[in-house]
Amino acid sequence: MKHFSLMIRNLSRRPGRTTSLILLTAFLAISVFCGTIVVSSLRRGLSSMENRLGADIIVVPAEAESKVSMKNLLLQGTIGTFYMDASALEKVRETEGVEKASAQIFLSSMKADCCSVKVQVIGFDPENDFVVQPWIAESLNHPLGDMEVVVGCRVETDVGNSFRIYDKSCRVAAKLASTGTGLDTAVYCNMNTIHVLLQAAEEKEISHKIDSGNDSEVVSAVYVKVLPETDPALVNNRLNGHVRKATAIRTAGMMTEVADSLSGVSRTIAVLICAVWILALIILFIVFSMMVNERRRELAVYRLLGMSRKMMSGMILKETALCSFTGALCGTALGAILVFPFTALIETSLKLPYLTPDPGSIVFYACFAIAVTILVGCAAAARTAFRLSRVDPGTTLREGA
Repeated sequence: MKHFSLMIRNLSRRPGRTTSLILLTAFLAISVFCGTIVVSSLRRGLSSMENRLGADIIVVPAEAESKVSMKNLLLQGTIGTFYMDASALEKVRETEGVEKASAQIFLSSMKADCCSVKVQVIGFDPENDFVVQPWIAESLNHPLGDMEVVVGCRVETDVGNSFRIYDKSCRVAAKLASTGTGLDTAVYCNMNTIHVLLQAAEEKEISHKIDSGNDSEVVSAVYVKVLPETDPALVNNRLNGHVRKATAIRTAGMMTEVADSLSGVSRTIAVLICAVWILALIILFIVFSMMVNERRRELAVYRLLGMSRKMMSGMILKETALCSFTGALCGTALGAILVFPFTALIETSLKLPYLTPDPGSIVFYACFAIAVTILVGCAAAARTAFRLSRVDPGTTLREGA
């Protein structure tokens, strides 16, 4: 208790020095904690997107690439609408090497009197879907009925509520778990419901017609699973030659593009963290070097009063650990305030899948940031503690006389 009181008095006697140490270590903790959380969230988002996709190839209308980035098809659940004749689904299924094929229909709602909020509506066939249905089954324990919808976690409504799309009332049957992508703001329904909504959209003069002679039967995309031990690239080429007015795109290429973007962001964050640490360490060493001369007389008195070199070194390291712990705790708390309320903004800014870690992982990263910061602070102080403990009390006091 006496040693602790002595440390508190030493720290409070030099408030400027103590505050500087706390601020520097807080800065280190913020960089470690925030950087780790962001990189971990990006990696979790990519893993979630890979697990949710489930398709080897996506077939879309030929003009779709001019309307929306294919990477956004994965990241944002599409922005806008595009259509092709529904016969494309059967042509895809007839293609050699295709194991499964499932169609989806896209419809963008308007944030107006006709709709609750602006969302991307995705219609799918629960009977043969292998992309959306496994994900929905985690939140819904019965078949999705007509005029029922399942909403992403960021759609502002609750299960059981009525949800209006083009003046058609739909019941919210379930709310999905977070994916860290734009799919979290999407709405899912079966094919009967999407056709009702398409007709309602046409009544609002938002047409989905195509020049095919089959205006009532359209699809926006066909998701394809190739047979085991079949080369997806070969099947992709066959689809491009067999399905007219459509483009087949391998999801592996899109995932690689997203992964490359994620790697670039991760490297940038790592470089920034290293730069912050190098700068902070340099400043810490300068601060502790200044302490050598500042505390020579003070510590010489302690030595004359009987404090051993080991006790003196321990006292300096404990003072540093206390400042580092305080700074790390404040820095981690501030980092949480800076990161967690703005996850949607971070996702939008980076344009990459972003899925926040679970609470257990967050606690682990916080403890890691605090531990690393304390260790670095003590390591920076170790040299100074060693030098000060070797001070000759008589010579020091005579120099100051």
